[in-house]
Amino acid sequence: MHNLHVATIAIMAANILVSLRGFSDTNFFERYKFSIGGIQAGQRERMATSAFLHVDISHLFFNMFTLYFFANVVINWFGPGKFLIIYFISLLGGSLLALFFHKDEPHYSAVGASGAVIGILYAAILLNPDMQLGIMFIPIPLPAYVLGIAYLLYSIYGMKSRLGNIGHTAHFGGAIGGYATTLLFKPELFMTDTLIVVLMAIPILILFALEKMGKI
Repeated sequence: MHNLHVATIAIMAANILVSLRGFSDTNFFERYKFSIGGIQAGQRERMATSAFLHVDISHLFFNMFTLYFFANVVINWFGPGKFLIIYFISLLGGSLLALFFHKDEPHYSAVGASGAVIGILYAAILLNPDMQLGIMFIPIPLPAYVLGIAYLLYSIYGMKSRLGNIGHTAHFGGAIGGYATTLLFKPELFMTDTLIVVLMAIPILILFALEKMGKI
């Protein structure tokens, strides 16, 4: 569909190589996955390494497939250097939010690039809010920002109800990372796309309001 930048290829290669090692080496997988107990014991590198591990091929494929579609949007606006910064800040944002919400659950664990990838997706939405996206079961494309907001609200529901074996917290943290870093790099969006910036902030405010009230 479009040519991949070398920065995107490098990230994909790192994810594929580390994930393949994890598929075949249980000890490697267990040592480098996101683990509250392990992080609290001093193994803080897990907050980064876990984002290059995946549960299986389909998990890996879905994340890389999503990255494939949205990486160039961010690179075309910001260049590869800032793209990589957004990716890694989103990655760490996902891990930090998961650590914040699950700090009292020593057995909580997670893997996957979803937080970082969703950070790139949210950056792409902010940069190109008129982009149309389609999802399964909805026959017509919708504005990207509508789906972005809906997904964050769904993530709040998933966090609150512990829905499925999905790292909703990391997804949300990655989205916050992508949102905040994009606005840091392009603050004029506050003026040119004020409504979109405000609308996409609403789920973030809801999340922390619910946390403050002890309801999540």
